Amino acid sequence: MNKFEAVLLLSPDISSTLLKKEIDAFLGIISSNEGKIINEEDWGLRDLSYKIANHKKAFYQFFQIELIGSKIQVIKKSLSQNDKILRHLFVKVEDHQELPTKLQNEKK
Repeated sequence: MNKFEAVLLLSPDISSTLLKKEIDAFLGIISSNEGKIINEEDWGLRDLSYKIANHKKAFYQFFQIELIGSKIQVIKKSLSQNDKILRHLFVKVEDHQELPTKLQNEKK
């Protein structure tokens, strides 16, 4: 299993209930692809550096994941088909950082 960090940018137009459903759906996608969520952080509603799909803000969600590397493409394809997810990023890491991250600390 490889270690990854993932960030999802979700539409600012969704309700907190729908946001939770989208996060749960992502967790389900990871689980169904033999992955494991190690940690999760809600970075909240943040300004974007540039507009994405006519949005100036997005909800940021951060995840530390263990996953077989070959499954990433399947997950990315699934995320790309979801119009509530504006962007996603997966980065392979050697070891996961300790939480809370700097962005989580800034949220407080």
